[in-house]
Amino acid sequence: MYKVNKAQFVLCAAWKSQWPENDLPEICLAGRSNVGKSSLINTITNHSKLAKVSGTPGKTRTLNFFNINDELRLVDVPGYGYAKVNDKIKESFGDMIDTYLRERDVLKGLVLIVDYRHKPTRDDIEMYEYAKYYEIPVIVVATKEDKLKRNDLKKNEKMIKQVLDFDENDQFVRFSSFNKTGIQELWYAILKLC
Repeated sequence: MYKVNKAQFVLCAAWKSQWPENDLPEICLAGRSNVGKSSLINTITNHSKLAKVSGTPGKTRTLNFFNINDELRLVDVPGYGYAKVNDKIKESFGDMIDTYLRERDVLKGLVLIVDYRHKPTRDDIEMYEYAKYYEIPVIVVATKEDKLKRNDLKKNEKMIKQVLDFDENDQFVRFSSFNKTGIQELWYAILKLC
């Protein structure tokens, strides 16, 4: 069982020059605004205020680096989708994420966070295809598992995998911040990539 003894915010970076040293493996977390990225980070680190949870989608506007046990870093990127920002800022988000995903030597994988209840969005599909194009291993995490009936779990998992054209070499994790489902499965998948 993986235990998080140390989880700390390192820095936020808008430019490559601000990225931390290449001394630890990194796992990038991406998903649309309001999918539960901050809640996921707080749940898996057992640290309720590590990532800021906001009722307003699109609050994250930089890459946020978190140190986990001095062994790896989680990197939270701006949520895509309906962030209430102008097109110029949205474009700079895209450039920032693109540069990070293409040029970060210590990047070991991408956690793509989707809502278990719904079909992946066009943005989710593009993010998944982007990672596959650059041969970045992906862990698809379906959040809000607690909001589904038991008999919908398999059906929705199948639907998500179909829409994403899921590669069976990637990992799929059912997750709920509410009832703490999937924490160890996600850590296992992350550590396998690091």
